[in-house]
Amino acid sequence: MTETTSHHLAELDKESRIGGMGREVERDTPRIDMSDFFNRRAEITEELWEAATGIGFFQLTGHGIPQTLIYEAFALSAGFFDLPEETKAGFPLKPGTNAGWEYKAQVRPSTGTADQKESYQITLPRMAGLWPSEADLAGFRATMLAFERENWALAMKVLSCFADKLGFAPDLFVEGHDPLAPDYQSTLRLIHYLGMEDAKPEDFKFWRAGAHTDFDCLTLLHQRTGQGGLQLCPGKDSQGRAIEWSDVPPEDGIITCNIGDMLMRWSDDRLQSTLHRVRMPKPEEYLGPRYSIAFFAQANTETMLEGPARKYEPMTGGDYIKMRIGANYK
Repeated sequence: MTETTSHHLAELDKESRIGGMGREVERDTPRIDMSDFFNRRAEITEELWEAATGIGFFQLTGHGIPQTLIYEAFALSAGFFDLPEETKAGFPLKPGTNAGWEYKAQVRPSTGTADQKESYQITLPRMAGLWPSEADLAGFRATMLAFERENWALAMKVLSCFADKLGFAPDLFVEGHDPLAPDYQSTLRLIHYLGMEDAKPEDFKFWRAGAHTDFDCLTLLHQRTGQGGLQLCPGKDSQGRAIEWSDVPPEDGIITCNIGDMLMRWSDDRLQSTLHRVRMPKPEEYLGPRYSIAFFAQANTETMLEGPARKYEPMTGGDYIKMRIGANYK
């Protein structure tokens, strides 16, 4: 068995043991102010490193992405999901591409059931024939291209701080996520969790998104105030079970970030990829649809993942993502 295969099976085995409800506990998610980044870089780097080597989650303020653009992206995301199903079906998620629309197609190894959501993935080199027309949704493509690039730039600031702490070349992550390269595979994902207003009691036994770790380097998640459900679990018990979950507060303009498995591997496990999920709303909570937008910074397909201490055998970004996507879609 190759090292790659054994790593693959270990990832799936880990997720297969974490689907239980567990119990809820209160934890603070660190907030980090990114304003005046280049003058405050050393201070920000230390705060990011402490959060990423500890809980694995943090929230960014002062990040510089215009709030008007964030609101426009959410409005157009809702507009896309409101399109007729036959229109959305014209932009199908193509196997292995992370580009296009899917409906209840993501099945988590932790639960064995489909997430109760639909999503639309934008991976720029793979979007031929997958954009809605201006007649379908005016301004969609232009806005999403602008929003994607703003998120990329912010992700590169965060990753450059990690490069400093890991002893990597300052431009390692920027070159490894080059958006102008044909093998670019970072993804902007629009997500619509289905409303539960008319749901039956048994419907609440499912998960909006089952427990998982992300398989990218860094996730930037935009949420809306009042549309909660995201929970994290930074530790497991002696049997490997994830049992203590904490809510991550959603707030307009605050970007929630977490480390993914790709960066955990690339850092020789110094940076922590933390389990998270999206629970169903409770009866007393908002039961309407939940919208979020995630940017997944994941290394280009030809980028070599090799940690400073070479704990793992080198592996390309393309091979890593293929391995993980194959385990999560029907």
